[in-house]
Amino acid sequence: MLKDRQSLLLCGILIAVFFAGGVLNILNNFAIKALLAVLLLTIVVNLVYIKYKEKQEDNNIS
Repeated sequence: MLKDRQSLLLCGILIAVFFAGGVLNILNNFAIKALLAVLLLTIVVNLVYIKYKEKQEDNNIS
């Protein structure tokens, strides 16, 4: 799905948006909440997909 570099970039963007939103006091804005939710879900889904894919490859080898 996503490569390592893309995952790290998404994590960095998520942290930057959290930081900027906290400094600017805009975390209550719906658009910011939606953006954060989409970024977080994308990262989590990518992690689950990669682990599932590795497990499937390990089962096929044995």
